[in-house]
Amino acid sequence: MDLKQLVRTIPDYPKPGILFRDVTTLFGHAEGFRECIARLAAPYRDAGVEAVVGIEARGFILGGAVADRLGTGFVPIRKRGKLPAKAIGQDYELEYGVDVIEMHEDALRPGERVLLVDDLIATGGTAMAAVKLIARLGGNLLGAAFVIDLPDLGGARKLEAEGIPCHTLMAFEGD
Repeated sequence: MDLKQLVRTIPDYPKPGILFRDVTTLFGHAEGFRECIARLAAPYRDAGVEAVVGIEARGFILGGAVADRLGTGFVPIRKRGKLPAKAIGQDYELEYGVDVIEMHEDALRPGERVLLVDDLIATGGTAMAAVKLIARLGGNLLGAAFVIDLPDLGGARKLEAEGIPCHTLMAFEGD
């Protein structure tokens, strides 16, 4: 199945010149979604993953399904102020400023074997912030899995330069 054909491209969103890769069309295709989750989870089936960490918001959908497939728990990373218990935060750069993502301070055990999941890797800013949060809690990050890579923006290369293997299902060049 060609999952790439199930991803909708929306031009000029959220601003002119951007081609937004919308995975909600993939999520809404039952067979495509099942295949997507199977492909994201496959390289980690025998890796001893103990927790899947997903980044808000599409990473929750994917990460929860991958966690179920791997028989693990799921840990959310959210935007600042959205988690109910005591959390630790990590800054990351946006095009016009800085934002913060957070994890509960008790979300991972030291040494716990972790897989990071999100829908897309672009510049890698959010993913690198997630990597730092996982490290601060003592998690052993086995890899990161994404549906889409925008290789021209270099995010996957940044993670791999830090020793974090990246598994992606498709790439959109020129974005």
